[in-house]
Amino acid sequence: MLSGRRLDLLDPSPLDVEISDIAHGLARVARWNGQTKGDYAFSVAQHSLIVEAIVAERESDPRWRMAALLHDGPEYVVGDMISPFKAVMGGDYKTVEKRLQAAIHLRFGLPGELPAPVEKAIKAADRVSAYYEATLLAGFDAKEAAKFFGAPGSGEFRPEDFTPQPATRMEAAFLERFAALDAELTAGRPNADTAPKARSAAANAQ
Repeated sequence: MLSGRRLDLLDPSPLDVEISDIAHGLARVARWNGQTKGDYAFSVAQHSLIVEAIVAERESDPRWRMAALLHDGPEYVVGDMISPFKAVMGGDYKTVEKRLQAAIHLRFGLPGELPAPVEKAIKAADRVSAYYEATLLAGFDAKEAAKFFGAPGSGEFRPEDFTPQPATRMEAAFLERFAALDAELTAGRPNADTAPKARSAAANAQ
């Protein structure tokens, strides 16, 4: 990594995970294998910021918003493999990805495995972002996108949020959002367990 860290893919240590490496990598990994409109690739970092913003509309706990921001964290190491190829790769890929995700979570004070309602809420937000990416950037019509990702609800979104941005800008934005959430986590707000709210977010985001 540019930070000088060396990460063992088979047994990743949280001590070798640096947010600067994550932000730098995700800002340079293209969603959709780069097959998107615009002057720049639509990066995983930009996608992650959108997913976190969707979750944040209904979720106040910074732990789960941080988890949303980092939901594709392993891709700073393994890249963004398209879903059909992930299916071909099978369990070995999933095992590596899961270990990396757990290490990232532990590094930043999150549980290695998220509560099921939180995981569901993040996946729902991920599908909402994917739907708009598909229709605005990747050439899908609305019916085709809904078939793969589900039709989004009536939540607000701004088309300009999906305009692909330069890597350096997305790296800075990702780090800025991480710092804000990390400050909330450090301050210990809120103290209450808000996993039930995440269950509601999952239902409303679809």
